[in-house]
Parts: sequence; C-alpha cells; structure tokens
Amino acid sequence: MKTINSQPDTILLIDDVPDNLTVLCDFLHHANYQVLVTTSGEQGLKTALYALPDLILLDVLMPVIDGFAVCRQLKSQAQTKDIPIIFMTALSHTTEKIKGFQLGAVDYITKPFQQEEVLARVNSHLTIRKQQRLLQTRNQELDAFAHTVAHDLKNPLGGILGMMELILEDAVPNSPVNAATIKQLQLVKQAALQGLNIVAALLKLAGISRHSQVEFIPLNMSEIVARVTKQYLAQMMKESQGQISFPDQWPVALGYTPWVEEIWTNYLSNGLKYGDIPPHLQLGSTLQSNGMIRFWVHDNGPGLTPEAQSKLFTPFTRLHTRRVEGHGLGLTIVRQIVEKLGGETGVESEIGQGSRFYFTLPADRQSLQPI
Repeated sequence: MKTINSQPDTILLIDDVPDNLTVLCDFLHHANYQVLVTTSGEQGLKTALYALPDLILLDVLMPVIDGFAVCRQLKSQAQTKDIPIIFMTALSHTTEKIKGFQLGAVDYITKPFQQEEVLARVNSHLTIRKQQRLLQTRNQELDAFAHTVAHDLKNPLGGILGMMELILEDAVPNSPVNAATIKQLQLVKQAALQGLNIVAALLKLAGISRHSQVEFIPLNMSEIVARVTKQYLAQMMKESQGQISFPDQWPVALGYTPWVEEIWTNYLSNGLKYGDIPPHLQLGSTLQSNGMIRFWVHDNGPGLTPEAQSKLFTPFTRLHTRRVEGHGLGLTIVRQIVEKLGGETGVESEIGQGSRFYFTLPADRQSLQPI
C-alpha cells in the first residue's frame, strides 16, 4: 500500500479505443495526475498488479476480457482489491450499472466524456481513498500502542497476583491477619487476575489486527470442535454439568484453524456460563445461498431482549452478572476474527427461548461439487 505523500496520484486507464485514451490523458495530465495507459483487459491486469495505481478508469466493452471480468479479478487479489475502480461506458441500462457496483466498482462515467464530471468523480474518490488510508494508518498505530501498553502491564499485574497468593498462603487461621484483611487481599488478587485476563484479551485483539493475511484451508470442523471441548472446556463442562449436542456431519468451510478454535471457545464457554442450570448447547450449521456456511450454537438460557442483542459484540460489554466474572471482550474478539475471515457474526434470541449465536465462513466449493 502506498503512503500518503506529495507525489501526484497515479491513474490507470484501461480502454481499447485510442481516441478515448488521448482525451483522458490530456486533461488528466493537465490536472497534474500521473497517467498509465493500457489498451486491453489482460494488459490492464498486469499493469495494475505491477504499478498499484491510486485509481483505475476501466472501460466496460472490450474484446477478449471485458471490464466486468477485469474488475472481478482485481477485486479478488489482495494487492489490488482496495484500488477504487470507475467504469467508463456508453451503456445506460440500470442492470449493467448494478452489476458493476456488485463487482466492487465505486462509480460510473458515461461516454462521451464531460471533462468536469470526470475530474469531479476522480477527485472525489481519490479523496475518499486517502481518508481510508489515513484511517488505516491510525488504526495500525492505535493497535501498536494498545499492544505495547498491554504488554507493559502484564509483568506488574503478574507480580501483584503472585505476591497476593504468597501472602494469602501465609495467612493461616491462627495468624495475626484478621478475616477482614484476608477478604481485602482476596479482592486485590481477584482484581489482578481480572486485569491479567483483560491484558491477554487485548494482546489477542492486537495480534489478530496485525495479521493482514492468513492462509485459508478446508476445515475439519468435527475435529476442531472436539479439540475445543476436550482440551479447553472439559473442566467447565464438568463443573457446570453441561451437555453439548453435535451434528452427525459438518459441511466443509474455508478458514484458519487457530482462529476458528478461538470462535468456538468463546461461543461454547459463553453458552456454558449463561445457559440454564445445567446448560445444554445444540450445535449445527446451515449452508446459505450466497456460498457461505452459518455455524451456530443454541443455548437453553433465558434469552435476550432486542436491546440486549444490539449491545453484543461491543468491547467491554457484559449483559450478565450472575454466576460468572468476565471482561466483555470475548465476542469482540470473535467479531474481529470472523470479519478477517470474510464472514459475519450475529445472534437470534427470544425471551424464554434461549439464544442462537452464529458466525459464517465461506464454503469449500470443491466439497460441494457432486462426484
């Protein structure tokens, strides 16, 4: 990604009509833009990947590879997916324009060109892109700051927790330390432990933010869920006497195994904490028409009001105070992970009917093809 600087913005023109390119080049150069020119979709794809322009003006009707196909491929590549694309076309049908927007284009320019209109649209989208880059830079700086602060807090909080444990071990019933002092020390220990949990969650959030890309692989969801329940939640299930019902088969989704384990750990632990006594969780999945798979956990808890549902997935928000302690970052971590994986999170709930927490992942299309 380019940094914001004083150099002129680069615009890539992809059009197979020389007269169009001449007109565009002249007034874009006059407006102090650096202009790159290609006369075919294939050449345009190569130039875009090599030069990474700030904006692309793309003709729709071209031989061999038309503008829609070029746009689709540019938006599928990590290096070029964020470059704004403005289609150039003489087509006036609404369906054609909608198709372009669905593929990821930001705007249309109608032929024959009006110089003032072209410059206005180009300037507008370049300004938006610069603001997006600035926001991304500031978010990265904020993530780095949060990571540093959380890391620096980890050692002193751990020292406080260790000291409190030693003091409490020495505070035997016959010692001069009275019951009120012991209770105060236990509160300090509890606060230090909760602080460490918050620090761990913040470090996890920062770590997820720093991963710009992860390798998507077909997931064995049966193994992932089994590992989560046996390795991470066994003690919680024993203490709560919780039950989890699994489907006979899982559809194959694409994702990143460590992150998907984190999603299930959060959803299942919340279900065991906030379900009925004893909690019973039903797990399942639904293949959607858009090529995504919705995975879900349905609990037997009291259910959530619409107002409560709207507050979920917000940092430091806890809707329940009974039975358990927490810091309200678990669902925030889930949302950030799922969005990084190209999916969505959500909840469906009614009072007295429990809650169904879900997340979506792209389906492995090869596994869906008939043999």
